[in-house]
Amino acid sequence: MNRGKPGLLVVEDDPALREALTDSLELAGYRVAAAADAESALAMLEREPCGLLLSDVQMPGMDGHGLLRAVKARHPGLPVVLMTAYGQIEKAVEAMRDGAADYLPKPFEPDRLLAVVAKNLRADGGEGGLLVAEDPASQAVLELARRVAATDATVLLTGESGVGKEVYARYLHRHSGRAKGPFVAVNCAAIPENLLEATLFGYEKGAFTGAAASQAGKFEQAQGGTILLDEVTELPVHLQAKLLRVLQEREAERVGGRAPVALDVRVVAASNRDLDECVRQGRFREDLYYRLNVFPLEVPPLRRRPGDIGPLARHFLERYADTVGRRGLSLSAAALAELTGYDWPGNIRELGNVVQRAMILAPGAVIGPEHLMLPRGIHRDGAQPAATRAIKDLEREMILQTLERCGGSRKRTAEALGMSERTLRYKLQRYRVGGEG
Repeated sequence: MNRGKPGLLVVEDDPALREALTDSLELAGYRVAAAADAESALAMLEREPCGLLLSDVQMPGMDGHGLLRAVKARHPGLPVVLMTAYGQIEKAVEAMRDGAADYLPKPFEPDRLLAVVAKNLRADGGEGGLLVAEDPASQAVLELARRVAATDATVLLTGESGVGKEVYARYLHRHSGRAKGPFVAVNCAAIPENLLEATLFGYEKGAFTGAAASQAGKFEQAQGGTILLDEVTELPVHLQAKLLRVLQEREAERVGGRAPVALDVRVVAASNRDLDECVRQGRFREDLYYRLNVFPLEVPPLRRRPGDIGPLARHFLERYADTVGRRGLSLSAAALAELTGYDWPGNIRELGNVVQRAMILAPGAVIGPEHLMLPRGIHRDGAQPAATRAIKDLEREMILQTLERCGGSRKRTAEALGMSERTLRYKLQRYRVGGEG
């Protein structure tokens, strides 16, 4: 699929028409997936979101109206456009009352198709991270997420760093009745402690030095939607008490404020720590833990869902094609085996970096195991030796070549290599090589 405009899903049982629709949309720059029936379309939506569903009405099995009802139950924020024959206009109008965004009477010209798509395509394109659930372990978590998403229950996401907790949080939001509202993510570990309270709950003008105007906090910004409190265990104890009151009373008081602000927000919390241990150590309030832990959802590490590794790796090949400037790359069977056998201590984040690095190193269209540069000591069989000096030399050569290809720009080089500018500067200092900022 193209990586230009946001993606959409075409559902059409006629192969020739399905191909014609897909070609027209792809030529216009859209990323397009296609399904031959409603059942396949629903399965595809569970794996990857999109910005618009375009469906025929007359199909064997579940028809377009049945698909519309199923989509509105599972993905309430997803726009649906139905394609229908002229004789079914009355039914199309009824479908719009049931939640369809629009309808296209057949036959229609490509210009009319593109106009309807442009009008109804959801602005975010359903983006916010790919949720891959090919492995049985992931499918089990996804089924639990699908069930709780339709409720307003507070969810506590746990799992190692890099497993995709925010992706699941966004999934919960997209599949809830709040999908049309805002999704606000807050990393509690990334905000200085002296700014946390004002950031979360807002402040009034003059509340402290520099407060020149009143400011709504993250909770108020999430009104009618969902707030993700990532790394919630990093909140200082005095703010844990205030958060507990917010959850109990469903209202927040700004710093320097005199009256509380009523809240209509769904809370999703996330942490990569063992919360039971944090409670035992006195670092996290027990009452707040129980308030957040209404519906616990543990996202398994990548090593416990090997069936997801291949699909994720192929996703990253597409995702980084423009960044690296190389399209049409694929993984050899040996490379895929190498990826599947690795332990992935950095989980999905590490996998993305490895794939991007391999795309730069591979001289041809096929990525082999020698281009992955995986640390040999962290394979699940534990039989391989640690990374050798040759790998460090290869890394040095790769960094310097990429720096040259990016015209000496450290920023673009760091992005291409999937590392921070800080890490790149450190490595370049070791190599005694300068680059433009």
